[in-house]
Amino acid sequence: MDGRQDRFTGDTEVLHQRAVRIPLPDAEAERVFHENMMTVADARERKADLLADPDSPVLSAYEAERDRIAETFERRLRRIAGDDYREVAMAYNRGERDDRIGALAAYYFEGAWRAQQRTTITEMVFAPLILRYPDCFTMNMRFASGYTTPRSIRYESPEHSSEELDDEHAERYYKESRYSQQQAATYLQETAEIIREEFPDPDETSFEERKYGGIVSASGRRGSTFSALLERVEPDPDRFSDPVDEPTLVEAGPEAKRTERELLCESEVVY
Repeated sequence: MDGRQDRFTGDTEVLHQRAVRIPLPDAEAERVFHENMMTVADARERKADLLADPDSPVLSAYEAERDRIAETFERRLRRIAGDDYREVAMAYNRGERDDRIGALAAYYFEGAWRAQQRTTITEMVFAPLILRYPDCFTMNMRFASGYTTPRSIRYESPEHSSEELDDEHAERYYKESRYSQQQAATYLQETAEIIREEFPDPDETSFEERKYGGIVSASGRRGSTFSALLERVEPDPDRFSDPVDEPTLVEAGPEAKRTERELLCESEVVY
């Protein structure tokens, strides 16, 4: 997961229009889910702190968030496929196994690897969708062409700019970039709170309060311009009619299709 291994380039079909469905059968499973979502919220707040720091480059903020979120992927991979999750995923990718665990490991590993490329790849939107239902949660990992959505906020990173500016314009550009980063930091702090509200602590809230919740986020960049979005999503209570007792891959639900129409309308969902 840290890039020191051989490059993972699995079949992106494992991601396309699919989601992972993870059961939440007991208090322990709910606590693990909550812990992972709080790690995501913490990562967003840390990114906000770094964006607000004038001495911290945007890349550091992105990498800090990436590393914290990678922890949640690795924890889930270990729970599903064990310590050898990478080899499980690679074996599925090579066609050496065709089972549920292999497919799940490939899904998570493929998505995690592609999400990590956001710091170096331009014109790619990462738009995960996480939904909580009474007995489970789902995650769609989606990647699309472009760099933003109609409702994203945008901010500038001078260190990613290739423009040759004279001193006067360079100073103005730097000040405007710092202002946009401050605005982005405020937005990230506010939307981190949405994560905490949508996925509350199971030891402190009733089942009725926590049985439904959802968020969609989107981030990307074009050159020196970065974008970010996070919004609530209302889960469809009629999506699942059958119970689930083990992690499995499922087709993308109506929430995925709706958020693609609303947010990725100008993009091509490529994975």
